[in-house]
Amino acid sequence: MSVQVEKLEHNMAKLTIEVEASKFDAAMKNAYNKKKGSFNLPGFRKGKVPMYIIEKEYGAGVFYEDAANELMPEAYAEALEESGLDVVSRPEVDVTQIGKGQNFIFTAEVALKPEVKLGQYKGLDVQKDSADVTDEEVEAELKKEQEKNARTINVEDRPAADGDTVTLDFEGSVDGVPFDGGAGKDYPLTLGSHSFIPGFEEQLVGAALEEEKEVNVTFPEDYQAEELAGKAAVFKCTIHKIEAKELPALDDDFAKDVSEFDTLDEYKKEIKDNLTKKKEEQAKTEKENAVVDKAVENATMEIPEAMIDTQVENMVDDFARRIQSQGLSMEQYMQFTGATVDSLKEQMKPQAVKRIESRLVLEKVAEAENIQISDEKLDEELAKMAEMYKMELDKFKELVGEYEKEQMKKDLAVQEAVTLMADSAKEA
Repeated sequence: MSVQVEKLEHNMAKLTIEVEASKFDAAMKNAYNKKKGSFNLPGFRKGKVPMYIIEKEYGAGVFYEDAANELMPEAYAEALEESGLDVVSRPEVDVTQIGKGQNFIFTAEVALKPEVKLGQYKGLDVQKDSADVTDEEVEAELKKEQEKNARTINVEDRPAADGDTVTLDFEGSVDGVPFDGGAGKDYPLTLGSHSFIPGFEEQLVGAALEEEKEVNVTFPEDYQAEELAGKAAVFKCTIHKIEAKELPALDDDFAKDVSEFDTLDEYKKEIKDNLTKKKEEQAKTEKENAVVDKAVENATMEIPEAMIDTQVENMVDDFARRIQSQGLSMEQYMQFTGATVDSLKEQMKPQAVKRIESRLVLEKVAEAENIQISDEKLDEELAKMAEMYKMELDKFKELVGEYEKEQMKKDLAVQEAVTLMADSAKEA
């Protein structure tokens, strides 16, 4: 295998990777062996059709794609190792030569880690946030605890009100025609949660049990289902159940029920102490964020668009995993919110750029300050993680590969860079 590297503008590079014809022919043979059982031709038993007969019948390229897919991952990985490039994006691949008895040639266009020129990053002026806790904040926290301990009661003597959870059947139509995904049975919906299309929940306020309520809404112009975007729809809704919250009284008995304290005053003091600790941590985090933001402003770098695209795609994948863990698919999320994959990406792009800029600057600060993470420091971090996962340290270490350990060292160096910058900052 051979690789040629062409440096392009804007921190991009093009790798031309050439794989020997013998390897490509072997990959084609593998593809044939895997798929030969799926070919049925007259005069041959299933799985016994010779390779050349299949190629003659279906075309010379019948196994090209499978062979290419087998070769490219390993060839690309070898090319990266041989070239020594610091690649920060997924490759844009293009096959330029493919054929039996020929060298297999493909290109991979990638983004390279941009060079960062640091400006001032120590002794920066930052605003100091207060960690003082007000009585209003204590009361708000107490109110949250009161809400958490509310009883849910069935309501039968009044219509649905804002904040109630209703269980309803609904069927939607546009111009009198039902549409896919527009119907539901025994669906729980909290009025005021803004889970549905704008205007839907508000029109259910005042609806009585078993009353058929007609809800008129208009789908957003950027709704993910193009056939519904901007269309007026009618939903026939029937509420079968109304549930409301009944709040407990805020007194000494309440304090005894929800805490280890005997009086409400003692419980309030505990809330204030916890809020103070939380505010101190927040102030520390805000200070760190402020110095990083200023250091980024003072630095110069050119981030390739492909690097941003890769970061955005990773963030979308993470978001999809998070909502799936809550029992919601991306398709359902987009249907309920009117979002699209493109709008989600556009929404995440500024945050993606910020993450990239911050990481690049912090890595450069760690390099400039010669911050090195010792094996002992790494072991301490591994021990914390093993404890978190409730595993024996030796067994946990066996699961962590060398690449992961190097990444952990980089992350720890970046965190030390943040601490160094924050400690040197001047608080206004």
